[in-house]
Amino acid sequence: MILTYKIKHHRNFDEELAKAFAIAEFAIQNPKCRSSKDVKHIGLKSMISNQILKKYGRSKTIKQVHSVPLIIPNQGIKFDPITKIINIVPLKLHIPYHFYNPVKINQIEIDKTYAYVSVTIPTTPLRKTDAYIGIDRNTTGHIVVTANPDTGKIEKFGKQAIHTHKKYSNNRKRLQKQGKYRQVKRLRNRESRVVKNINHEVSRKIVKMAVEQNATIVFEDLSGIRTTKKQAKSFKYSLHSWSFYQLQQYVEYKANMFGIPVVYIDPAYTSQDCSKCNNRGKRTGKLFKCPICGHVDHADVNAAFNIAYRQKNMVDRMQKEMCTMGALIPHDAMLEC
Repeated sequence: MILTYKIKHHRNFDEELAKAFAIAEFAIQNPKCRSSKDVKHIGLKSMISNQILKKYGRSKTIKQVHSVPLIIPNQGIKFDPITKIINIVPLKLHIPYHFYNPVKINQIEIDKTYAYVSVTIPTTPLRKTDAYIGIDRNTTGHIVVTANPDTGKIEKFGKQAIHTHKKYSNNRKRLQKQGKYRQVKRLRNRESRVVKNINHEVSRKIVKMAVEQNATIVFEDLSGIRTTKKQAKSFKYSLHSWSFYQLQQYVEYKANMFGIPVVYIDPAYTSQDCSKCNNRGKRTGKLFKCPICGHVDHADVNAAFNIAYRQKNMVDRMQKEMCTMGALIPHDAMLEC
């Protein structure tokens, strides 16, 4: 598994970055020149120059450069798994790291503030879990509600996301009326970074919970929701600004590092079925009521329990069927199914 980590380097590389910019411009103007000898007069280390020449000389789409990072290949990088120090030899730079020891550091890109470290992390075999955590994703209120039927534990995360979307949406509307389109673009980028950070924090908490409870993470398969779901005008912005796929990706790769399985179920009626008696109930906003058994619950909590129950019941049913046939299906095969 390949991941990229961002680490502050606390060094001034203005001179080297200016040379990298000059080499990138040369590569665009002279795409056939791929040797560091052609840019030796600029004065950047040949190992870094070669990488910049390859990246910008081969590209047929880049016509103009704005900012060029220093690109260091694997050959110029050493790391000590005991002291957790990365040594970038051409720049004589030492960076401490706090992530899991990688199998290999593929390359590092350096700008004015950060070093972007691309690493290959060993994948952990999927573990055999004892429970299931249902994940209900929402556009209003908390973006994630989790529930574990075995322990009855409920957690809610990311309530600030909807407020962030509304705040930046109102600010962009105001600036658009004033014709300040450059500031609109900056706000959009800032909002994207804030939401990305929220998704990282929420995904980290979900995976930590799954590790502590030794549980499989169960999502609804929401692919195509933006095109299939009927939308009220008041709901359109919340739905289309909702980064549920990004959150899903973050959970997947973090869970993969600990061997936690992530599975998906059919989302039909998860928010309308009763988690106690499995009959069709009535949802009004965030309130769920079952007319059959009288169960009353928060609608998102009820949905999260249903999501976990569906996966648990499916696995139990498959196990029972295989037992009646004289063979018990292995746990890993059940997850694949």
